[in-house]
Amino acid sequence: MTKLLTLATSVPDAPRESQSFWARIANELAEAIARGVYEPGQRLPSEHVLAEQYGVNRHTIRRSLASMCQKGLVRITQGSGTYVEDFAVDLIIGKRTRHRQNMAQAGLQGRFEVQDAQRTRATAAMAQALQLPARSPVLRLQVLGVGAGQPLHVSDRVFPLPRFERLEAVLRETGSITDAFTAHGVTDYTRKESRITAQLPSPEVAALLRQPVNRPVLFVTSVNVDGAGVPIEFASTWFAGDRVKLTVTHDDR
Repeated sequence: MTKLLTLATSVPDAPRESQSFWARIANELAEAIARGVYEPGQRLPSEHVLAEQYGVNRHTIRRSLASMCQKGLVRITQGSGTYVEDFAVDLIIGKRTRHRQNMAQAGLQGRFEVQDAQRTRATAAMAQALQLPARSPVLRLQVLGVGAGQPLHVSDRVFPLPRFERLEAVLRETGSITDAFTAHGVTDYTRKESRITAQLPSPEVAALLRQPVNRPVLFVTSVNVDGAGVPIEFASTWFAGDRVKLTVTHDDR
């Protein structure tokens, strides 16, 4: 697990007496983060609370936080608040890619949270990826991947019906797609392909990942197959670029 913060080089060396109020406040908050007063991912006090604490107006606090944001110490989420920048989790994309296993290797607890579910007809892209006849029935889920309470990725996942009729219910209960597959008799599955690009997120994806819309994400499309090579899942996943490092492996794990 790699911290994104390099606080020793983030605090300016200029003498305090020569600095403006907003710079002094930014320094003090940065030092508090360095001491562990505010943990990675933690929300800072509101602008109003900080303004009262330091005896300045909210404009001054806003400038302090903007300076810290530019240095990568915090992220500002509209309507939510200011958060200490999160850890970067190294996620493995290999022949056998498992979210919970990736989290465990990073020393974290992780799970999937279903945000939306619908039974629909496969689009041309879905049908081609899953090797289904056009407009075949499919289960389409929007899923949030969480680690240590932080959103790491959001995905649009498609599964053929009626084969995975109970998958949504099992996933909601266990938080694990592997467990959901097991409940349907798929004891092992592998990644057939992954395609990775960088792009800007939609407002909906940015909101779920708790990041600005102008911060790029890593976009991965993938297909998983069962032991017989039959496609069982087509996924489009947006990874929070500042919290996730993707490692592609070529071994058999």
